[in-house]
Amino acid sequence: MGQYETKMIRNLGIIAHGGAGKTSLAEAILFSSKMIDRLGRVDDGSSTMDFEPEEIKRKISITSALDHCEWKGHSIHIVDTPGYGNFIADTRACMRALDCAVVILSAISGVKAQTEEVWSWANEFEIPRVAFVNKMDRERANFLRAIDDMEKTLGARGVAIQMPIGAEADFEGFVDLVYMKGYFYAKDGSGTFTEGPVPGNCLEEAQRLREHLIEVVAEAYDDLTEKYLETGELTEEEILDGLRVGTMRNTFTAVMCGSATANIGIAHLLDVVCAFLPSPLDRTKAIGTHPKTGDIIERAPDEKEPFSALVFKTTSDPYTGKITIFRVYSGVLNSDSTILNSTKGVEERIGQIYELEGKKQHPIKQAIAGDIVAVAKLKETVTGDTLSDAVKPIVYEPARQLLPVISYAIEPKTKADEDKIHNALHRMIEEEPTLESHRDPLTKEFIISGMGQVHLEVIVEKMKRKFGVEVLLKTPKVPYLETIRGTAKVQGKYKKQSGGRGQYGDCWIEMSPAARGEGYVFDDKIVGGVIPRQYIPAVDKGIQEASQEGFLAGYPVVDFRVALYDGSFHTVDSSEMAFKVAGSMAFKKAMESCKPVLLEPMVNLKVTVPDENMGDVIGDLNSRRGKVVGVEPKANSQIIRAVLPMSEVLAYSNDLKSMTSDRGLFSTEFSHYEELPTHLSQKVIAEANNDKNKTNHNHA
Repeated sequence: MGQYETKMIRNLGIIAHGGAGKTSLAEAILFSSKMIDRLGRVDDGSSTMDFEPEEIKRKISITSALDHCEWKGHSIHIVDTPGYGNFIADTRACMRALDCAVVILSAISGVKAQTEEVWSWANEFEIPRVAFVNKMDRERANFLRAIDDMEKTLGARGVAIQMPIGAEADFEGFVDLVYMKGYFYAKDGSGTFTEGPVPGNCLEEAQRLREHLIEVVAEAYDDLTEKYLETGELTEEEILDGLRVGTMRNTFTAVMCGSATANIGIAHLLDVVCAFLPSPLDRTKAIGTHPKTGDIIERAPDEKEPFSALVFKTTSDPYTGKITIFRVYSGVLNSDSTILNSTKGVEERIGQIYELEGKKQHPIKQAIAGDIVAVAKLKETVTGDTLSDAVKPIVYEPARQLLPVISYAIEPKTKADEDKIHNALHRMIEEEPTLESHRDPLTKEFIISGMGQVHLEVIVEKMKRKFGVEVLLKTPKVPYLETIRGTAKVQGKYKKQSGGRGQYGDCWIEMSPAARGEGYVFDDKIVGGVIPRQYIPAVDKGIQEASQEGFLAGYPVVDFRVALYDGSFHTVDSSEMAFKVAGSMAFKKAMESCKPVLLEPMVNLKVTVPDENMGDVIGDLNSRRGKVVGVEPKANSQIIRAVLPMSEVLAYSNDLKSMTSDRGLFSTEFSHYEELPTHLSQKVIAEANNDKNKTNHNHA
């Protein structure tokens, strides 16, 4: 593939909900542009873009795949993005680096929740786009219904620039509404077509749609509006110009039709991508900041500017190692050179530069402003970092990450797996920035959090395949805490005297509740030296250590205060150790009479659901001991905010999916701790005692 000028580059994302046909469209584009010599299919695992074993097994895109093609002198970088909620975070990271997009609308099912999500991100990143109504050859296909659905659900203004000829099994091509010509495609998947007049049975409808097209396009800019108002007509050149300007400004969205799997309409879609969608030159300058001063800096998409690029994806290949994928915003990058990672302030050595072709890499000598390329084996660089010229550094802001929605505990299958788990997780997090892992200090479990159950199942499969680590996923334990509601005065006395030096520590404490969230408060009220100064911290330490394992179910005790007010000592036998033991004895004794209770973690939950599911979801939240604190309307959906116990949301992902036919989205964050109702406390205490007995039995 030759060197292209920046103005001839198109960085194109294919976006929509899962199952709309994005990967099939990417395959058809590669086949039509002669990048591949047979049309790959998702269903039989032969597609160029879905090449990970986990994708072939599930027949869905799990990670964004990149390829490129040449079309009439243009270089098109294609990013085929995932559409299922479990994997959509990767789509967001990629969209930050794109200039334009094709949004697929399904001729059968119209717009789904994930299409709404990616559409709103396209608005956020100001990405001009066109729409392609796919699956026109399937049963129940309806072109105008898809446009109507897009206008209602996405709040977008759709304008048909084509009209299908036939539908379902009779779909054979389309009418081009600008030139009023018919295009009839072969049914053999070859993508060949013949041109002819508009069929008689389509003529009236085509004229109606063309009039609507001209009315909408006339609003693209003032001169065009004036011309239209004066003459009531626009020339073909004026329509095309209006379509380009209106698309660039996101005034409306041009809609085409076809079938990706039958390779119908793809060649014309590529013409439209080149004609109406922006090159990097048509976009505004890239804006970043100086890493040291924080001053705002602009970079034009020009080879003469200093080099700068944003890393938007990282993958790891068992053979090549870590592969870093980035979009060049300015300047030129040559292979075998040294650049600066300006986010981290470290130099990185660039070896060979690659263009990606699905799972293959094609070496190139240099990358210029607008290119999307990859390099292997960068030491420090991760997704979201900026690479730049060392003398003229700049830092770009990456796409804001989505927060994980579900957590599981992971358990290594064997001791060998336990040793390798950290490295494997570290490498997976480089690939999947939405993946988080930590050890829970309360339950001692290893927790991983991600975008959904399937997301975490795929991570586990990849860990086994890429790094040979086998783990099991389990529902995590809830990190309960204990506290007290009553007050008690007790003595803790430790006395051990049997020949030689003994041990003696004696303290009196008053234990009482503290305010929620106050933690542990220690008051030293010793007067007259009844306990020498040097032993008082030991009593405090003994209480703190003992409070790590509570009285009811072994959970840490919080929000209590202790006043140390009396005691006695022995001039020879007293020691720090003895007073520490006395402190812990006093704590355990006090817990028995301080009315201990269990505390459970509460979370703030934000759920976005279609209007028609709102009642079901609210009813379900109430049944989970949730308190709905607010509902706000959003286009065709409602955002429900609620506070509910963490134990009730551990499996919420699957329940919400079935209540909303996979159109609901949710996120949670920790809020506070609240007292656990008595009947539930008894269950938690019984489980804890069971676990304790099991552990003791195993050690016996």
